[in-house]
Amino acid sequence: MSRTIASSIAGRHVEGAPGGELSLDNPADLSDHVATVHLGDAQTVLAGARAAKDAQGAWAATPAPRRGRVIQQIGRIIEANKSALATLVTREIGKPHGEALGEVQEMVDTCDFFLGEGRRLYGQTVPSEMPDKQLFTFRRPVGSIVVVTAGNFPVAVPSWYLVPALLCGNTVTWKPAEYAAASAQAVAELFWAGGLPDGVLNLVLADGASTSEGIELGLEAGVVDKIGFTGSVAVGRELGALAGRHLQTPCLELGGKNPLVVMPDADLDLAVEGALFSGFGTAGQRCTSLGTVFVHESIHDEFLRRFDAATRAAVVGDPMDDRVLYGPMISQRFCDTYLGWLDAIEGHHTVHGSTGVGRITADNPRDGFVGDPDAGIFCHPTIVDGITAEDELYANETFGPLVGVGSFADLDEAIELANGHGYGLSSSIYTTSPTSAFRFAERVSAGMTSINNSTSGAEAHLPFGGNGKSGNGSRQSGMWVLDQFTRWQSVNWDYAGKLQKAQMDIEDVPADLDFRLSD
Repeated sequence: MSRTIASSIAGRHVEGAPGGELSLDNPADLSDHVATVHLGDAQTVLAGARAAKDAQGAWAATPAPRRGRVIQQIGRIIEANKSALATLVTREIGKPHGEALGEVQEMVDTCDFFLGEGRRLYGQTVPSEMPDKQLFTFRRPVGSIVVVTAGNFPVAVPSWYLVPALLCGNTVTWKPAEYAAASAQAVAELFWAGGLPDGVLNLVLADGASTSEGIELGLEAGVVDKIGFTGSVAVGRELGALAGRHLQTPCLELGGKNPLVVMPDADLDLAVEGALFSGFGTAGQRCTSLGTVFVHESIHDEFLRRFDAATRAAVVGDPMDDRVLYGPMISQRFCDTYLGWLDAIEGHHTVHGSTGVGRITADNPRDGFVGDPDAGIFCHPTIVDGITAEDELYANETFGPLVGVGSFADLDEAIELANGHGYGLSSSIYTTSPTSAFRFAERVSAGMTSINNSTSGAEAHLPFGGNGKSGNGSRQSGMWVLDQFTRWQSVNWDYAGKLQKAQMDIEDVPADLDFRLSD
């Protein structure tokens, strides 16, 4: 079944397609038409932001516990629609159905965490230095927020923005990735069904250039108070600069080149299992996907042998089959970009992991493939051994099923390699030494690190985000994201009946500062 999808602003679907039409097909079966998308333009983005700005005052005036009740209802509605939403995600972007179910569950978990924050948006009372005066702090909503999200996690990642932003009293104009528009519309419908008033959540479908132009128009018009963005480093830089010109601080979650370090005392089978899921889950199309495994030189060859064997044995193909490690590339655009990175394999590298390299077809088969490779957009898992700090494959995110392998002599070198590319999203170390684990965690530049676990895998109550090229230090999920969607207000209430001036009208405390104990 296919559908036609359009923007929805203030409870009304937007007519026409000033930004053109986009046809979405199932990447695992290109004969399956998923949706036709009517794209808006910059004025559509601006209209969404205006509607959000108009609705924000009334939504902020809604008691926070009641907003929490709305979030609770949204969570229950999503839970009741878990299977249908996960199936749509799999059909639209090719994510294995088991992973899609987990992604929807993360939305439920996020709602469950934040529903209680409606009763816990705590401020503080602070003692004053003066008599008859009270000091308070309050969290206030930021206002009208534009959220732009990527489509590799078309439901979980948007919920990291939407749920806390709405709970805190903000209104949102959400611009999802247009290639995941069907999943986005389904998510928006579930949110609207939870009791959100018109204009509190607006869905805008547009391409990247129109979105940037629309956001700039919104900033100039004073109807955009915050930008939230998950996507590429290049676009993140542009939006960050745009926000900075308007004295705003955006929430930026960007790409990664996530290292996994294997120490000589590591459980090798466990490390191989972690590397396999980190690198090839979701066909390597995660911001937290493993970039390079750095293995101690004493165990490099044995690790590579086991990693190669495990990767060759992994099942690739039909994403509805529970056995598959990964399915197709999200779209032909992602496939083409990924295939371009294969040209960066150099003469000093050796290639492992599959019976071929590049696109899986009948003429370039993958042993054990499930389904018809020519029906969709599938790529071989590729291990490139011999990665050094001078290689393009070391320094750049490839966003596909490619994992590099390099070696190191000691922990200092491993940490230098883990940090040297300038990304700082996720990382991992496999070791049985607490000393190595703690030294790695305190010195790695990544905002997230795992010990004896994969580079991928977020939980709804932990902060998510990166540093360096991976983001501007903002964090999503858990209580930490509240700092993105609220502003602190300090209030002082003086009931002395006279003007009291801080730092000036303060009684001195007499003391004998020359006092000394006698011998």
